[in-house]
Amino acid sequence: MGHMVVLDTALGSRILEFAEGLNLVICKTLFTKQEAKLVTYVADLVKSTVDYIMVRQENKAKVRNVKVISSEECVPKHKLLVMDMWFKATKTWHRKSEPRVHVWKLKEEKTCEEYRCIVGYKAEKAEWKGLCVNDHWQQMKGIMMETAQDIFGMTKGPRRPRKHGGGMSRLLKQLAKRR
Repeated sequence: MGHMVVLDTALGSRILEFAEGLNLVICKTLFTKQEAKLVTYVADLVKSTVDYIMVRQENKAKVRNVKVISSEECVPKHKLLVMDMWFKATKTWHRKSEPRVHVWKLKEEKTCEEYRCIVGYKAEKAEWKGLCVNDHWQQMKGIMMETAQDIFGMTKGPRRPRKHGGGMSRLLKQLAKRR
């Protein structure tokens, strides 16, 4: 499918060597275009193809088109070179979520006081001597998490998505009923 490119300058042959050495394809060579539509550099009487887009050899089948937009100048005297590429949509994976503690129950005064008392009791009975700061923290964290799970309970699984439809839409529905 590729078309032969004749580069008679030393720079042109270096570009080809570079592409070949890194297993790249010069995208302009994949399509047959009129010479006027390949020009990317225009300065007075000089017109040349000096801008290239390269892709990996294994991705060349995804390239749909390469074109020069002659009405757009991206840098002085250089025309914009664009490439259309086709990508297959990838499957999104759902993140597994672990059950969480119902910490919102701390808002209830009775439950909050019960939690405070049990954590205090377990902290007094715990063995703290000879532990470094990190071990102290880990032990206290364990006491607090265990107590929270016992008192507050756990969620059943992943979070359910929230439905929008509050605030403004509810207000608009009320206004519509009034009329």
